[in-house]
Amino acid sequence: MRQLTALDAQFLHAESATTAAHVAGVAILDPACAPTGAVTREALIGLLRERLHLAPALSLRLAGVPFGLDHPYWTEVPDLDVADHVYEVILPMPGDEAQLAEEVAIIHERRLDRSRPLWEMHLIQGLAGGRTALYAKVHHCAIDGVSGAETLAALLDLTPEPRVVEPSPPSPATSAPSMVTMLAGAVTRTVTQPARALRSLGRMVADLDAIPVAAALPGARMMAAATRMLSGQPVELPEMPSLSAPRTPFNGPIGAERRFSYGSISLADVKRIARSSGSSVNDVVMTLCSSALRSWLREHDALPDQPLIAAVPVAVRTASALDVVGNQLSVMITPMPTDLDCPLDRLRVMGQTMRTAKRRFAGSPATWLSELSSVLPTAVTALATSTVFRLASIVLPPINLIISNVPGPQLPLYLCGARVLGYYPMSVLTDVSGGVNITCFSYDGSLDFGILSCPDRMKDVWRLMGYLQDAMDELMELVEPAGSEPVLVPVKQQVVPGLPTGPAGPLPAVEMIAV
Repeated sequence: MRQLTALDAQFLHAESATTAAHVAGVAILDPACAPTGAVTREALIGLLRERLHLAPALSLRLAGVPFGLDHPYWTEVPDLDVADHVYEVILPMPGDEAQLAEEVAIIHERRLDRSRPLWEMHLIQGLAGGRTALYAKVHHCAIDGVSGAETLAALLDLTPEPRVVEPSPPSPATSAPSMVTMLAGAVTRTVTQPARALRSLGRMVADLDAIPVAAALPGARMMAAATRMLSGQPVELPEMPSLSAPRTPFNGPIGAERRFSYGSISLADVKRIARSSGSSVNDVVMTLCSSALRSWLREHDALPDQPLIAAVPVAVRTASALDVVGNQLSVMITPMPTDLDCPLDRLRVMGQTMRTAKRRFAGSPATWLSELSSVLPTAVTALATSTVFRLASIVLPPINLIISNVPGPQLPLYLCGARVLGYYPMSVLTDVSGGVNITCFSYDGSLDFGILSCPDRMKDVWRLMGYLQDAMDELMELVEPAGSEPVLVPVKQQVVPGLPTGPAGPLPAVEMIAV
């Protein structure tokens, strides 16, 4: 019996006519080395049936509590037919990047059916060069960065020859409690809600100086320090910079449509810049995003004179909770030096800002995101979340956008015998988090960027992708002399439990964490 946490349920409540709360990704596949020279829907369905037990989130669906009095429960679908979740489409000629991005954006707009397991896969044929794309989405209430990596790893292999997967041993099925038990639990949670809300508020006060909007309140820093002292937490922590988000064209209420662009840059070049400047890979990524956003805002005559504010998701999942369905994540809030004209100044200040944010997080891991989700009663949260998000986007946006840098495996992987050429992640847009989201995934020597936008806020999303690549060229010219050899630095990796090793070692998983 597994019940959604308050944070998990928040992703359900955030959904509306204009918001779909699933995470997704697009894998570009080269089927030349596949046994049949193609990746077919039948082959993908067969792979899913064979390995479904390795991805527990895919066989669960929601069981709601009557009248929405409590968070839903997970219940297993024992006779699940994965074929009902796998679709296929063929792009018209010429099957270029723009056509793929448009098709993916249309699929990404559609919310998942809550009456069945919350995932879909779409095989997209007809890409130029004989390639195939696989778009997969899973609801954010079921996975975070680490569990999403586990789900992805279940389908991937180290060689074109698929590995042998042992069938799952018999185990009790996950099921929701009876209606009477659910109602009894709802009554108990309702009675104890005020006490739990007070505890959550008390824990949030310790992070008051790190919470957008709240950090600007008079006395917020003093109150946070006093609360940490009374609770035995470190009182002296790195002082947080201003977290006041300026107005931009991509902040405000969003519409239901989406736009998507994608592209890759050399990870070796990013590491070369990081080494030459004494920065981290993530510092360089955040600087590239800052530079691209600055260029886009300047082009639209909308560049604020103060830094943009970004939310950076951070995984807090422990090794003992790798197989737990749901979210175990936090977030760092950090300014981006979009107000600085010199690219090297942006890189230097971004590095300093991220180091401060990491030291603060290490000294007092932010739990306010989970605590905030627990403050109001479930029924109220379910009804009010989307309205509050929309109102906040109009009155005072807490952040400008979300940026995620997901470290991934630095070796080639295969799906149904086809080589994965790149993986371009996609995340969630909401009224409160802004109309653009940037996520990048490091894989096999590249940083693969996926940029999602709402056209009501940013129509020319390919323009932003171009500015990212321009920012990379600019830093390369400024930081590293021409002709020098790239310096390869090992990336942070985590081994997926239970996956056999091959010639290249075990398959690493990834987590949504700034490194």
